[in-house]
Amino acid sequence: MFGNLFEEEEEEEGFSSTSSKGRVAKGGDEPPPPRGRSSLCGIKNQGGTCYLNSLLQTLLFTPEFREELFSLGSDELGCLEDKDKPEAKVRVIPLELQRLFARLLLVDQQSASTADLTDSFGWNSSEGTNQHDVQELNRILFSALEHSLVGTSGSTFIHRLYHGTIVNSIVCKECGNVSQRQEDFLDLTVCVCGVSSLEEALWTMFVEEELFEGNNLYRCAQCNRLVTAAKSAKLKKLPPFMTMSLLRFSFDFAKFERYKETGRYSFPLTINLRPFCEQTDGEDSDYTYELFSVIIHKGGCYGGHYHAYIRDIDELGQWEPPEEDCKPKTQKKVREEVKEVCESKLQEDDPLSVLTAIIAQESSKSVLLDQLGQKLMDKIGSSWSKKFRKHYGPIGKFLQSHNEVFLLVSNGTRVALKTNPSSPVTEPPGPAEQTTNSDPAAAPNQEASEQQLGPNQKSESKPEGSHWFDLNDSTVTSIRESDIEKQFQGKESAYMLFYRKTQLHRPSEALNDPQYKIPSHLIQMAQEENLKLQQMREEFEATNNTVELRLHLAPSYKLENGALQPVSRDSDGSTALSFDRRKTVGDLRLAIYQMQELWEGDMALTVAKSLPAGLHLYNTLTDDTVSLYSAGIYTNTDLFVWNGREVCDGTVQTGAEWEPVLLTVVRPFLGENVEQEVEDGAECEESKGGFENGGPGLKREARGFAGGATLGEVKEALGEPKESLLCQEHKGGKRKEQGAGEGGGASGWRVFPPDDMQRTLKELSLKDGDALLVLEPQSFDSSVFTRSGDVVTVTTPSDCRWLQVEFRPHVKGGEGEKEEERKKIKVPATGNMLLSEVKQRAIEELQLQEQTPGKILSNAAVHNHLKYTSAQYCLRQVDCTGKLLPPVCEELSVRDAGVRLMTTLILCPGNGPGASQLFLHFTVGTAPSAGMEMDIIVEKTCTVKECLKAVLDAVGLDGTCWHLRRLDWCEEVGEPLMDEDVSLSELKISSGETLVVTEGHLPPKGFLKMSVWLYVDPKDMVSDFNHTDNGPAEEQMLEIVTAGETHSQSPLVCSGNTAELRNVGQVEISDEATLEDLKTQVVTLPALQDVCVPTTMFMRVWQLEGRRLARILRGQQVTLRKLKLTSGSDICVQQLLKEEDLGLKEVLLNVKMGVPGERCYYPPEELVWDASHDSSPRSLRICLAAHYGLSPDALLLAKHQPDKHIWEEISNWTQQVSKKKKKKKADSLLGAPFHLKDGDTIGIKNLLIDNNRGFITLEDEQGQQRLREQAEQRRKGGQAAVSDVSGSQKKTGQTKSRKPEVALSINVGVFR
Repeated sequence: MFGNLFEEEEEEEGFSSTSSKGRVAKGGDEPPPPRGRSSLCGIKNQGGTCYLNSLLQTLLFTPEFREELFSLGSDELGCLEDKDKPEAKVRVIPLELQRLFARLLLVDQQSASTADLTDSFGWNSSEGTNQHDVQELNRILFSALEHSLVGTSGSTFIHRLYHGTIVNSIVCKECGNVSQRQEDFLDLTVCVCGVSSLEEALWTMFVEEELFEGNNLYRCAQCNRLVTAAKSAKLKKLPPFMTMSLLRFSFDFAKFERYKETGRYSFPLTINLRPFCEQTDGEDSDYTYELFSVIIHKGGCYGGHYHAYIRDIDELGQWEPPEEDCKPKTQKKVREEVKEVCESKLQEDDPLSVLTAIIAQESSKSVLLDQLGQKLMDKIGSSWSKKFRKHYGPIGKFLQSHNEVFLLVSNGTRVALKTNPSSPVTEPPGPAEQTTNSDPAAAPNQEASEQQLGPNQKSESKPEGSHWFDLNDSTVTSIRESDIEKQFQGKESAYMLFYRKTQLHRPSEALNDPQYKIPSHLIQMAQEENLKLQQMREEFEATNNTVELRLHLAPSYKLENGALQPVSRDSDGSTALSFDRRKTVGDLRLAIYQMQELWEGDMALTVAKSLPAGLHLYNTLTDDTVSLYSAGIYTNTDLFVWNGREVCDGTVQTGAEWEPVLLTVVRPFLGENVEQEVEDGAECEESKGGFENGGPGLKREARGFAGGATLGEVKEALGEPKESLLCQEHKGGKRKEQGAGEGGGASGWRVFPPDDMQRTLKELSLKDGDALLVLEPQSFDSSVFTRSGDVVTVTTPSDCRWLQVEFRPHVKGGEGEKEEERKKIKVPATGNMLLSEVKQRAIEELQLQEQTPGKILSNAAVHNHLKYTSAQYCLRQVDCTGKLLPPVCEELSVRDAGVRLMTTLILCPGNGPGASQLFLHFTVGTAPSAGMEMDIIVEKTCTVKECLKAVLDAVGLDGTCWHLRRLDWCEEVGEPLMDEDVSLSELKISSGETLVVTEGHLPPKGFLKMSVWLYVDPKDMVSDFNHTDNGPAEEQMLEIVTAGETHSQSPLVCSGNTAELRNVGQVEISDEATLEDLKTQVVTLPALQDVCVPTTMFMRVWQLEGRRLARILRGQQVTLRKLKLTSGSDICVQQLLKEEDLGLKEVLLNVKMGVPGERCYYPPEELVWDASHDSSPRSLRICLAAHYGLSPDALLLAKHQPDKHIWEEISNWTQQVSKKKKKKKADSLLGAPFHLKDGDTIGIKNLLIDNNRGFITLEDEQGQQRLREQAEQRRKGGQAAVSDVSGSQKKTGQTKSRKPEVALSINVGVFR
């Protein structure tokens, strides 16, 4: 059920219709899954058609109804192909019902669609989302069938099967005259209010008499006056099928609202109606009925969900005992043997084998996902993350990638082993030879199971009450007959009862034969659909199991710098191969042998990975019998093909501990011709992407080393003497020292102590890109290097204060540009010099100013001419790839503009931006390719609309059907600039950014734009403040206080509960996207690149309200619209250390234990309290007692209200409540007066050791005093209106507006 039909149920129970969750297929749409273990087919829910599904399944499992319907041929009903012909009389409804029943019986799919049937009803798309009463549908559907079958042989079968007669009698007490009136009925509507059972309600209806006396007399036609009389009713004619509708819904005239009767109301499995009949002289079998279907309603009077408990009379499905204790002993023995076999074949290094064995040992063949990790640790003594995650990824992805073995059920909360039940109709099986499952535990009453159990063993008889199923939309599960008693009362209770006469016996040939009496053309239709489905599944599996591998052949590689490098720089040495992952490693090895005909000797296949330092090898595939998916091979896996020993006579170290690290080795460069060599090497240095805090005079070189190598071995590999020093870049970043020389700066390096020489690079936490400074003792003779303790400072030398300016007459460059046109000049410069002066000096020395021949200019004219010439050029920096960066602002100094001395600036035609301007790139239509974007200079205060107009004018476009978008960090067209009246500076658009002019209006309002904040744990804030953030200065920080925290100077108190929220950007996403989609998009934000989140389950999303953590967003597959998120909302993401999937009534609380004898608390802890079954204080007390290992009666609890600085004590509420009375709402902590929600703080006192029963701390008293002072100031200042703010936030108590009820109707043609 979806939409607003179920507000009541979503708030209280969170009911929803069950739907199958499919895999994400790379080969197109996934075909419908086959039938489950029950071998029965469910019906898809169109959004609100669970009432229709329940009734259709009941009619399907009424064999007499089904066979009467199938007995009608095309000569009477017509053909569906002719329904659009004007003169043809095609009875569409019974034809579509026939086809639906045939699909439900014969087509091998998990669920069938009712779309064609509802189309024949004349329903539109909205009818599928409206809920109706199933009793009303029952009457309307039967009426529609009777009208559709007028003039056919089946025109009376509804009346014959379901219609009965009631005779109402009034007897005059004076003359004895009897007045009778007969009444036809389709179903009996029986009262629920005031009675406790079906028999009692029937006794009231058909046995007890109603007396007309006193003021309520009856006028007798024979006496011709008002007399005393008695009125009664009896059943005159009993139909073969008796339908009982229970009046669960009533109206409260005091409250003027509807309500549902949820009290206990029992009904028998077998009932004798003789006491309620007019004629009682027949056999007992004439009056005895047995229950075969119960339609159940779950929810309230304004909405809910229907499903049905149905007895499979013809035993078409495969019934399995729901629990292990009701299985025969022979099956238990077989199951134990299977368990022993699974354990004997268990391979602890094969995760597929381990997980399969764990699930196979469970009685239900399934395990909760959140319990699978613990069971794995109990099985092999190690966790998934420690043993398998490195090579197989997260356990969730592993299960999804092996969908041919595992099946996610119960909305993805459980994992089960997938079975392959045989199709019910590929060939018509005989009664004696039919088998429905290869598992002997699944068919205790069949001959096949006897054969499997052995000739000397006898299969025990079928347990009593078997072959009952719960048909819940697409899901079909086995139940026991005793489970029906659970539907006698409660919000989920019986609503309609279907009985059949015990005289109705089924022929033996109908048992276990779904094709019984089905027309041949429908059987053929089902067989064709089965063949089509089988072909689709085979194609899907083939496509979904094809992986793309990258093969790296050993002859194409050499061992260099601790990693494997391609011999040829022109190619990466890899070969692409598409292969079926269901095949074995041996098959893959054979295929590679066939590809490499010249290969000699042994062939080893090792999983590899491309790292910045080169290719590294991990585990070798040694078992040729395992499949590729069992070996953890997936798409884009790198495999190294070699002899398993060496590459180019070099021993290769494998494994994660030997992962190579690419370090930047920095050496002093202080030769006599330093300027010339630095000038020659400037391009090389830039191409290496030099570090900012590496000053001039340093030579850089990228070198790779094995991660398991020690620092001493690294020094030896570099060829340095023992007395040399190795230094690591100081993590504090740049230290801007004014005394470091004009234009220069200083950078700090930490000297590695001697003890670190024996530690490996992994132990030292050195990673790719880290810089390693190598210094010899004589290096400190220069003024460039100074040492203070273990810190070495590198200072820019005073003789390196220059900038090189290169003149390029063509900005884009190209082949037509002559080499001599590129002129270079070195301009003396300091950090305080303005860039405009640098440009003027360069123009003068390059002699770019043009003079008129034969004309001598005055000094003023020369100055103006030079100024005019200078305005035609601009200075631009280049990046490591040689790409021109945006022009620098010439009004700034060299240091303020971020230009390093001893680097190259490009002088090229064009204008530079001013201090109040932005230099932007733009392109029209798509993301720009290299060198194809255009440039524009606009003011920072320019709005988005003004910028768009300027861009359109620059390219000669007009019209209003355009909008601007930014490029995201992937250089792809990103989010649109939604607010056109906001300035570019407010949007934090900086110089050099690229805007894309996109055709079309701004995206619709269905897209949400939300600000994303990162929750920084208080424990991690100290480490965050130990380094200088190199991010933008305008990064937003927000300090928030989680609900219920208190502050204190005591180290025991939760003074660290003040969390920091860091703004990490914005996301734009559709409101139809799921919470999982939102998490996935948030992870891609540039600011979160360093946040390690294995899966989205390791991320918690909060909604912020008033800069407070308000609520946790739950449900991975719930849409953002259903979560009531709107554009402009603020969300906060929190990184978790373990997977979390909170239920609708699981509350995340901050709990903290009081320090005995003191007015303070220990640091808080997060606790998840499951309040789905019991939300009483006793339940919370038991949960906390289990968490702390204490007795529940020894705990005293209180909730903290941080706004008022008070604590509300939570009493125990252990008084007894009568069973007949409903529980008081006050028993729930989720309701008034506590309203516990996510993030609330619960204080705990252990009364065994703490005599202080007070919860208020000194900080609370200070806060209360501040509140009193503020209130006094408002009262004196006449600011009473401020106090109304809290009052405006109180709930008004108004009833939710509900959707108007729509009448149910079925359109039928005229066939008279």
